[in-house]
Amino acid sequence: MTRLVLALDFGGTKLSAALFKRESSRQGSNERQEEQTLSSSWRPLPSSRPLREPLSTLLDLRRVITPADADAAYELATILALARELLAGRPPAAVGVSFGGPVAVAAGLVRRSDHVPGWDNFPLRDRLAAAFGCPVAVDNDANVAALGEHHFGAGHGFDDLIYVTVSTGVGGGWILGGRPWRGHEGLAGEIGHTVVDPHGPLCLCGKRGCVERLASGPYMAADYEQGSRGAGEQREEAPPRPSGEGTLIPSPWGGVRGVSEVGGEERPLPPGERTRITGRDVAERAAAGDEGARAILLRGAWALGVGLGNAANLINPQRVILGGGVTKAGEAWWAEVRRAAAATAVAGVTFDIVPAALGDDAPLWGALALAAEITR
Repeated sequence: MTRLVLALDFGGTKLSAALFKRESSRQGSNERQEEQTLSSSWRPLPSSRPLREPLSTLLDLRRVITPADADAAYELATILALARELLAGRPPAAVGVSFGGPVAVAAGLVRRSDHVPGWDNFPLRDRLAAAFGCPVAVDNDANVAALGEHHFGAGHGFDDLIYVTVSTGVGGGWILGGRPWRGHEGLAGEIGHTVVDPHGPLCLCGKRGCVERLASGPYMAADYEQGSRGAGEQREEAPPRPSGEGTLIPSPWGGVRGVSEVGGEERPLPPGERTRITGRDVAERAAAGDEGARAILLRGAWALGVGLGNAANLINPQRVILGGGVTKAGEAWWAEVRRAAAATAVAGVTFDIVPAALGDDAPLWGALALAAEITR
């Protein structure tokens, strides 16, 4: 029997909806043999094209950019319109949802969004179940993307991994023992708010020197803009960080100042505020030889690497998978992430750091896997 599964992604800057066709779970011997062959011979994919399981097919996809002044009501109405366009009157068997913010998974409740107002304690699962008349599962976007990469992408064949998205924000999702691990209150994987520079700039969460504050696209762009206006002013370089091998982990970024430290009152970047340039612009200017852009880019890579090394010391994953727009920043960025992570990890803690295979579609493929869990 063929079932339609709807996958929805509430991202930080865009909304996406995909429709999948999922065949009956009954398999003949040839199909089982094919699935076993895929599992045993899989290697990381060279492109963003996903490794599709034999039972699922992507039928169609819709994606729109979220305007800067969007709120929860706008996002919900927009994604419902996208979904109904895909379904064209056909009923889905299940809906899987990736949401860019903390989620109480058991209750299907969105706790909040750090980027779009109006989502506080929103019963998203119940609203979507009423709209589509079928079971709905909702989880944080990083958890869902981790599930997608584990089933269909760069995590296939690895039972212990962390997926980290570096984009509008920085978030992580764990797969441990082959299953999602969300922690006591569903907040495991908040690597973006790991502090790597206690004397660093103020983050939206209220702490200083978080990975997200230093490594996310909007904050890097804001720091670059403010740094350009305050050229010539520098803060003292932060002290070097000790590594697990007794050496030092020098910061590659010298005396770069944060957005909140230049030209007046310190403040974090509020939800919904957009800069005139983007993280991609910073990466392109760094590649073109702009030293200020390069310093900010490598500072972010360093911060992410230290955060990953600390996470590896705590949980000891086999693999770290990085996705999100910032990961397209180039080889220098990747090299610094890997260097800082290896320098932070203690002796004997080994892992590799690889790009996500599913690209921007990881949350959609993860939402498919999430929906499959509630329709078995």
